[in-house]
Amino acid sequence: MRFLINTHFHLAVDNLRQNRARTFLSALGIAIGVGSIVLILSLTGGINHLISTSSSKDNANLILVRPSNGKEVTESIIDELANTSQYSKSNLTIEDVETIKEVKSVKSVAPIAISNAPITIVDKTYQSTPVVATNDNLKDILGLQLKSGQFLDYSLRENIAVLGYTIAEQVFGTTEATTRTFNYNGKQFMVVGVLEKIDEPINFNGVDFDNSILINIKYASTFESSIQIQQIDIRTETTDAVPDAVNEINEKLSKAKKGDKSFQVITGDDNLHPAGSLLSIISYMLTLVASISLIVGGVGIMNIMLVSVSERTREIGIRKAVGASAWHILLQFLFESIILSVIGGLMGFVLGYIFAFLVSLITPFAPHISWQILGITGAVSLIVGVFFGIYPAIKAANKDPITSLKFYR
Repeated sequence: MRFLINTHFHLAVDNLRQNRARTFLSALGIAIGVGSIVLILSLTGGINHLISTSSSKDNANLILVRPSNGKEVTESIIDELANTSQYSKSNLTIEDVETIKEVKSVKSVAPIAISNAPITIVDKTYQSTPVVATNDNLKDILGLQLKSGQFLDYSLRENIAVLGYTIAEQVFGTTEATTRTFNYNGKQFMVVGVLEKIDEPINFNGVDFDNSILINIKYASTFESSIQIQQIDIRTETTDAVPDAVNEINEKLSKAKKGDKSFQVITGDDNLHPAGSLLSIISYMLTLVASISLIVGGVGIMNIMLVSVSERTREIGIRKAVGASAWHILLQFLFESIILSVIGGLMGFVLGYIFAFLVSLITPFAPHISWQILGITGAVSLIVGVFFGIYPAIKAANKDPITSLKFYR
């Protein structure tokens, strides 16, 4: 049996070598589909790794309070999207922050209210600039480092701001921007500090602090009556205090909101939501779209194999005349289809990672390399080869030897 399989394999390889141009073009169709899937999986895997790494760094005693629609979070894609949309419609308030501060084991609390509004410097306006309203506790909770100046200190002055490294360069042309001023929402702000450059812009807050302006939320609430807090970051004194703190926060907020469960208190891996969950949804959808090109490549293989069967009708007749069974013929052509698909899969795997590394040159994350992606590539190639090769192989196996021997090209 091993000798028979080895013979079929070598016959398939020899036939594909005789038609190298056709073999390459057929494999290229599979390569494009597989390459697209590898590109998507490697990049999203890299982003997920960045998020999980960022979320696990010294965050065992981190608690997040986020808005919720009051439903249980499920694995359903529709529910995930529904829960994610709640972050733009929050009813968390500054009073909730004060309520959380009353919890005994809580060390520090920082609200995050994000808005995208224009800022004006002299006569130049920058549209849709991310402005984060928070307090001075955020620096310690997130471990933010200052390049120059100081962080938000409400006792120093109300209308102060801290700039991210990149946005300071963008709007002022330098990171030495302390004492500079800008206008936001009709108010003038003075820059008192600039953050160090952050290599990991993706985090559980969903904020790229490199490209954001931070202002004091207490002052922002005086001229923005409808300010919405999208998230509240909390640090407990110790990791062991987290479970009790979660229970107490739930109780106090429920009491303060008179039983309204329009919030959720989360810890651990759940901190990755919504960024991680939404990214997974996007990854699934993009992979589904990329799979369409695999089907197109598979149809191309089927077409080439049908042409091959037609061209080699007389060969099939001769082989059957000297004792080859229908099963032997089927295996020979099925092997060709599988080899063609696997070659395309390997090409796609290499091309996918080449493009992923090229993309990583202009993004802050590296592509994720894993044996799982290689396994998926191999499995997909094998399935496509068998699925789209089985019909031509059966057609070849069912040919009548007498009729086949009379065939001339």
